[in-house]
Order: sequence, then C-alpha cells, then structure tokens
Amino acid sequence: MQYSVDYFSAIVESAMAAIEYPSTARRLFEPIKYTLESGGKRLRPVLLLSVFSALSRREPSEAINQALAVEMFHNFTLLHDDVMDNADLRRGRPTVHRRWNENAAILSGDTMLTMASQLLAMCPPEKLPELCRVFNDTAIGVYQGQQLDMEFERRNDVSVSEYLEMIKLKTSVLLAGACALGAVMAGASEADRTHLYNYGLALGIAFQLRDDWLDTYGDPAIFGKEIGGDIINRKKTWLLITGLEESDGELAAIMEEDLVPNERVEQVRRLFDSLGLSERLGRLAAEYSAKAVEELAKVEMDNDARKFFESLAVKAATRTH
Repeated sequence: MQYSVDYFSAIVESAMAAIEYPSTARRLFEPIKYTLESGGKRLRPVLLLSVFSALSRREPSEAINQALAVEMFHNFTLLHDDVMDNADLRRGRPTVHRRWNENAAILSGDTMLTMASQLLAMCPPEKLPELCRVFNDTAIGVYQGQQLDMEFERRNDVSVSEYLEMIKLKTSVLLAGACALGAVMAGASEADRTHLYNYGLALGIAFQLRDDWLDTYGDPAIFGKEIGGDIINRKKTWLLITGLEESDGELAAIMEEDLVPNERVEQVRRLFDSLGLSERLGRLAAEYSAKAVEELAKVEMDNDARKFFESLAVKAATRTH
C-alpha cells in the first residue's frame, strides 16, 4: 500500500471531478463546483482514506464516498463562514457571496451539506448508524467552535484555555472525525477509533497553532499571503491573547493606537518577541504534535502507515505554508 499525501489527494481530486450534478436549477450547483475546484489541502479526506487503508489493508477507493462527504461538509462550512465574516477572498479567489451573492452562498452551502449526507450514506448498511453518529457529533462540534469564535470577536477577556477549546472544536474536531469515520469504515475496534480520534484532535490543534505562528512570522512568498492579517484584524489567537495577558497593558495600547497596518504589525511583533512568544508557541505546537504521535503508538498498523501518520504530525507543527 502506498502512503503519501499526493497519492490520497489524487484519489480525492479524481472522485470530485467525477461528481455529476443535476441539470435542473444549474445555478444552484455552479458555486459548489467553483468552491470544490478552488483547491485546498484536502487533509480531511486524506486522513479518512489513509486511516481506512492502514486499518483494513484494502484499497482507499472503498471509502471514497465518505472521504468526499467530509470534504463536501468542510467546504459547506467555508461558504457560510465567509458570509458571516464578510470575507472577500478564499484561496486567492472571490468568495461565493462576492462572485454571486449571499443568498447563493447560503443555499449552495445548504445543498453541499445535504450532498455530504448523501455521500456518507453510500456505505454497507451495517456501518451507516455509526457513521451518522460520528458525522453528526462532528458537525455539531464544528458549529459550536464557530459560535465561540464569533463570540470571541466581541470579547477582550478571552483566555488561552478558552481559545484552545475553540480551535479544538472549530478545526480539530473535523480532522478527528475524519479519522474516526475512516476507522468505522475499516471495522476498527472502539479502542483504535478512540486513539485515532485523539490523534486527529492533537494534530488539528498543532496545525492551527502553527497557522497562528505563520500569520505573524511566516515568509509571505512561501505562506502564500501577506503576513500580519491576524494582528491587523485583531483576531484572537494564542499570540494576541498571551500578549494581552503578559504585557501589562502595552499590547492593548498598541492595538488602540492610530497606526498604519504595517507599523502596527511591526510594533506588535516586536512586543511578541520581547515576551519570547514565537518560541513558546512553537514549543506548544510541538507538544500537541507529540501527543498525536503518542496516540498513534497505541494503534497497531504496518510501519509504512505509521511513518506516514507520524510525518503528518511533525509537519503540522513545522510547516511553512
């Protein structure tokens, strides 16, 4: 069995390209095709397929419908998130509500959620109840995370522990759910499903913490977007929350000053550096990466599969884009 992100991603891309859309109300499906064609890391379906293959030693194509369901669900959440955030761009292209309108984004997003449910149900009948349970629990977790994220925008007293809980729900739960769904399709034991779910949780937190670091300290030529967006938008991240807690009012004063964006980013970054936040955030992401590997060690699989999942955990905390 081959284990690489490129291998599993190619399977996902091929299957997405083969999706047939109804001819009636064609404009309903144009934003869906536009969204799915815009790329992305495909990490969630890759996790589902790789877990399935590692535990069952069968071809990943046997779980492709469930992998597509997870990716369809993920992109549905992005359509609605962009409306709520009033975002102009997604993956370098106009968001659906900018290219079409808000009603199109909402309705096409709703359709994607329904299509995800249809794809999920294309499975052996005996697996459907557990697949539905995991999928629905995962979806509710994602919605809870989005709600917390919106609430945090209006608060200035968000703690680090609250932030970690929010990113666990908004980001990590879907990675964990993808792992669990792959394990269900493989017929894995309850214990192995739990360990792989926990692997996905830790992986997702490491991934998001690294994303926070990259937005402030990354190389824009590699990261693919301008650095400092989180600071300019006053987004609650581990760096900003910790800086507010530890700078004795200095960071709060900088954030209130009337500064041009680049100057604000430079001043905030210098303050972060004075507190050693870059290194501390790197260590925290590495701790979650190590937790993911610890959970993985409790699951029996062949050496190639183990190396693949371990490399994903390491890259989550060290990636450059």
